[in-house]
Amino acid sequence: MAKRLSPTFATKEMRRPLVAVDIVVCAIRDGALQIVLIRRAMPPFEGKWAIPGGFVLPEETLDHAAKRELREEAGIRVAGEYLEQLFTFGDVARDPRGRVISVTYLALIHGEGIEPRGGSDAADARWWPVTELPTLAFDHAHILAYALQRLRYKLEYTNVAYAMLPNRFTLSELQMTYEAILGKPLDKRNFRKKIVSLNFVKPTHQWQRVGKGRPAQLWRFTKREPVMVKTFVAKA
Repeated sequence: MAKRLSPTFATKEMRRPLVAVDIVVCAIRDGALQIVLIRRAMPPFEGKWAIPGGFVLPEETLDHAAKRELREEAGIRVAGEYLEQLFTFGDVARDPRGRVISVTYLALIHGEGIEPRGGSDAADARWWPVTELPTLAFDHAHILAYALQRLRYKLEYTNVAYAMLPNRFTLSELQMTYEAILGKPLDKRNFRKKIVSLNFVKPTHQWQRVGKGRPAQLWRFTKREPVMVKTFVAKA
């Protein structure tokens, strides 16, 4: 027999918290790892910078809400790019408006030529290098730190760098991507040896001239979708 809820429990304990999504968008721009932030146009934290996000509507899925909020607040559309649900943040006091649970996402895109623009309740939107971030609203500094840690871990055992590079690239560009994400230099010879041995990139018959030096061969990923690898590339 089902247990009956007391009126007190039904009116107080079953009040539903609000559910939100927050999206950490990462790209390599000007040789650096950068993320998209929006400047809030409304309280709380009016005028402060924050990760794009907002409340989930009753009729939409979490993924749909993440894509919609990113499109509305920053003018960025995510279709075939990498979008992964990361973690749920639910500290009781994380939002001064009340009980809000945030489902966070990590989006990886090829950011060259993509310029965010503020919309909806965002007064502005722009790229920020992860080494030059402003003070963030809510608990977004904690969310961002978690997302960047996860990205660095994933780089060690997957091919997710594909989402941040064009279809054709040089091995120097690939190494620069790894170095920008990991925040440290990698030995060129060891990196190339390991990358080639993993078999998730392959050479093309195309070459690209960089400066006055010899043309560099262009490479491509064998699959532009997440693939597990066995070697820890970050230890190159």
